[in-house]
Amino acid sequence: MITVKKTYSFKKGELEELTSATMDAIKEGIGFGWVKPPPKNKVRNYWKGVLLVPNRWLFLGRYKGLIAGSLQVVTFSSSNEASMFRVFIDTHFVATWARGHGLAKLLLEEAEKECKKKNFSHVLLDVRETQKRAIKLYEQIGYKKWGELPAYHKLDNNKMVSGKYYYKYLGLS
Repeated sequence: MITVKKTYSFKKGELEELTSATMDAIKEGIGFGWVKPPPKNKVRNYWKGVLLVPNRWLFLGRYKGLIAGSLQVVTFSSSNEASMFRVFIDTHFVATWARGHGLAKLLLEEAEKECKKKNFSHVLLDVRETQKRAIKLYEQIGYKKWGELPAYHKLDNNKMVSGKYYYKYLGLS
């Protein structure tokens, strides 16, 4: 069974489950902005910090009762009035042991529902070109590619990986 919930605080054991799922995804090459896998306490502190940022919404995905993935929605600063109609998807991932059950898609669907509820009309996201499954999912559910960046992320061996940029119109005016 898969479930997704918007999270405002961590209940007992949730931070550890999320940290473990994140470490699994980082080891598989998702990165989260790190070139090399960081120490576990750094990942734990990262997630604690996410809940402190007012313009970030954290969605946790569960598979068989355990946290297996996440997605963040980042709203733009209130000082950027011209961009207040759109949001950005960040750290969308599912741990390797929970892939193939629809959790990545459910995370996106729940985030999009919340965006519509809050009257955001556009969603932006970016992804490494090596993340073929994520790209396929984004395109299947209506995200449109609007650009590419040849030097998107640097890997451990200093090789550059390109990235793709997507948007989706949620149908609001």
